[in-house]
Amino acid sequence: MVYREALSLQSNNGIATFHNVTQAAKDIIHRSGIRNGIVTVYSHHTTCAVITQEAAFDQSMTGLETLQQDFIEGLERIFPLCRREGIYLHPGPKALAFAEEHGEDARGCHNTDAHLVSSLVGRSETIVLIDGQLDLGEFGFIYFIDFDTTRARTRTAQITVIGE
Repeated sequence: MVYREALSLQSNNGIATFHNVTQAAKDIIHRSGIRNGIVTVYSHHTTCAVITQEAAFDQSMTGLETLQQDFIEGLERIFPLCRREGIYLHPGPKALAFAEEHGEDARGCHNTDAHLVSSLVGRSETIVLIDGQLDLGEFGFIYFIDFDTTRARTRTAQITVIGE
């Protein structure tokens, strides 16, 4: 049996947005009636990712949990935030022209760091479902992350439950 639902999530402007979708996934599993199998949480957005991680509980001055802040800062060492033109080759003149034809502004196109981070981290997680329970371990949570800091927008997480 396969069951799928989509979650609508609102991202923030200026900072990576972490959405704890664990409870939503549990609710979807319950509605699916599936007890054993797998659950996949997926983003088709190329600047977003899905991870499993524990909650840190404490918050940094940015409002992110401390573990989330550490994660972002570690990733920024690999792929610095695109704060000005010339840090990355992308977007080039053709990409900017394409974006303008589709209603995107130049600032919103300078999100190369988010695309690279999403590619590195991955856009989905698959979690084992045992007797109706997500096998996340004692402290595990599922996070949908929007790494694009150029603007706030609505994102979609797909949650698919496969099993019996």
